[in-house]
Amino acid sequence: DKNPDHEETQLRNTVDEAKAKQVVAQRRLDSVQQALEQLTTRKQQLEIELQSATVMMGSKQQTFTDSLAESQFTDESEFINARLPKEEREALQIRKLAIDNALYQAKLQLDVTQQALEQKLATPMTEQSRDTLAEQHHQIQTEIDQLSQKIGAIDQKLTDNNNQKGQQVAQLVAINAQKQKLEVWQQLHILIGSADGKKYRTFAQGLTFEVMISHANSQLQKMSDRYLLIHDDNNPLELNVIDNYQGGDIRSTKNLSGGEGFIISLALALGLSQMASHNIRVDSLFLDEGFGTLDEESLDIALDTLTSLQQEGKLIGIISHVQALKDRILTQIKVEKLSGGFSQISGQGCQKVLS
Repeated sequence: DKNPDHEETQLRNTVDEAKAKQVVAQRRLDSVQQALEQLTTRKQQLEIELQSATVMMGSKQQTFTDSLAESQFTDESEFINARLPKEEREALQIRKLAIDNALYQAKLQLDVTQQALEQKLATPMTEQSRDTLAEQHHQIQTEIDQLSQKIGAIDQKLTDNNNQKGQQVAQLVAINAQKQKLEVWQQLHILIGSADGKKYRTFAQGLTFEVMISHANSQLQKMSDRYLLIHDDNNPLELNVIDNYQGGDIRSTKNLSGGEGFIISLALALGLSQMASHNIRVDSLFLDEGFGTLDEESLDIALDTLTSLQQEGKLIGIISHVQALKDRILTQIKVEKLSGGFSQISGQGCQKVLS
């Protein structure tokens, strides 16, 4: 009634399990045999060591017995009781090793020193005798003592110097305070200058001159945009002219043409009158000649400026023989030359005086 395949499978599984168990058992057997071989080898080694130790122990025992017989101890127990404690013996052993090591190092150092001594003796640094070297040493020592005395004197000077520096601190503070007070007087000296007050006078006049130049430039701009007045850098009371038509070149008033000089002079005169008008009203301005040096363009500019001043209520008087001025100025007072060194005037507001 059993299934052959099923039974075969079970038998095969059983065989496989048995084979696996056999492999595991074989491995265990191999391991146990290997351990047995190792233990056997170890046993043989221990037996050899035991035999060697037994022989050595017998030798040591014989040596101990001989030494004990030669010693003052009666038996082994008395020797054991006379021994030092183990800790003390170990300490003494360590100390002995340290002493032996120190002795060995000292012997090495002695050998090195001995070799160095032999080399020095073989190659001496000098051929001079001991007495000569002693005398030289004495001289050098004397020089060292003298130098030490000098160093001591210098140190004393440095100490005195430091003490004096400490004393001078208060003086330096007082000096600095005086310097601060002196700065005020130095500033006054820079402004006032010499005892006659020339520098201060020049400074004050320079400020007034700056104001006049500012007013003159305002009037000059009305006449022409070419010129600008500035004071000289080296002399604050001298005048220079910036020519805008020549790339801003700075020109001296000494090389101005007649027409340029007239325009600059007129601008200065008008600026001066404007300064004076702050305290005093200046209603009249008289110009004596100078128009003959002007070209037509400069003359037109000057007359236009004077006309604008007249429109502001200023009374402008011109003394000139230029015909162009006679044609453009309606109100005139003419001066005619007579014989015998006499002259007569005619014009508006003039009448003949009978004698």
